[in-house]
Amino acid sequence: MNLSDDEFDSLITRAMDELPQKYIKGLENVAIVYADDPDEFQRIKAQLTENSLLFGLYEGIPLTKRGIGYNFVLPDKITLFKNPILFVSHTPEQLFEQIKRTLWHEIAHYYGLDHDRIHELEHRIKPTEQLQ
Repeated sequence: MNLSDDEFDSLITRAMDELPQKYIKGLENVAIVYADDPDEFQRIKAQLTENSLLFGLYEGIPLTKRGIGYNFVLPDKITLFKNPILFVSHTPEQLFEQIKRTLWHEIAHYYGLDHDRIHELEHRIKPTEQLQ
């Protein structure tokens, strides 16, 4: 599947619109960006093996870890990686759902959820209901 950067960006915007807005509006000092693939620093930070795929990455200080001294800091960053997402998506519907699931996953990190809690929620309820 081929997808331009503008099309990928539009799908991210659509996913943002479909996620529960109370959590989207609660994002403070967060940039949501995309890249084709994770860079070497991101691969090391995520402890990826050579054959691992990374769909998204939250880089920053979760809300649960921010204290009184959280001032004048660079924005947190959520990056969605286009090529790995495209690699596992075989239809436009799968592509959109993977983008939305990945975005939800990274936003959950912003709110302080760890991987164990995220995976627990993913197995109990659909991604579109998880932040409701």
